Amino acid sequence: MENETQIFGLHSVIEAIQAGKTIEKIFIQKGLQGGLSHELESLIRKEGINASYVPVEKLNRLTSSNHQGVVAQISPIAYYDIEDLVLDVIESGKTPLFLLLDQLSDVRNFGAIIRTAECTGVNGIIIQKKGSAPINGDTIKTSAGAVFKMPICRVDHIKDAMFHMQASGIKLIAATEKTNDTIYDIDFTGPCAIIMGSEGRGINPSVLKLADHKAKLPLLGTIESLNVSVACGAFLYEVVRQRLV
Repeated sequence: MENETQIFGLHSVIEAIQAGKTIEKIFIQKGLQGGLSHELESLIRKEGINASYVPVEKLNRLTSSNHQGVVAQISPIAYYDIEDLVLDVIESGKTPLFLLLDQLSDVRNFGAIIRTAECTGVNGIIIQKKGSAPINGDTIKTSAGAVFKMPICRVDHIKDAMFHMQASGIKLIAATEKTNDTIYDIDFTGPCAIIMGSEGRGINPSVLKLADHKAKLPLLGTIESLNVSVACGAFLYEVVRQRLV
């Protein structure tokens, strides 16, 4: 059985995966046993789907129906193919501006970033399948509906998306405090993609190594960092400022 963004029950979730539905995340009851649960786990590994093993109480909070130990969140949007999206933007004559989110995990931050991205003319957002915040009701609400207007690509590995961007003439700018350059030292007027890291650890070191430039926001107070959605907004409006000059 299912509603707008949720499926529950072993048979239903297995059939949804086999039918090609885009699964955001699957919650599985800890200790679940049986042939169907093993079949589901095999499909999860094969398709690279996000999965968490949780107490039954968590599943009971997600649905009051007979979930059989499994609840899945399905995507309310269709994801874009990154190669098609990049090519379309370049051929349109626009100066490309993309966001790469390196395993950002909070749905409200994700929604806020999507909203700001739509307001600042971002051409698309790229996320990784594993470790990224799902698009659910909270994401939709926080984005004020912008999630339905913003092209979003979901890739197996964020580094593959970075290589494709660079091969397409798009420079990668990482938002990190591990640099002496501020956003005011960077030229955002050409084709570019901004990389934002996760709330806890920032950008993965292996991802950071591939960036063409690194930039930080000057912090004048005693707090060492900004909320990621606020920081992303500051970066994007610096892009807007430079491109409007």
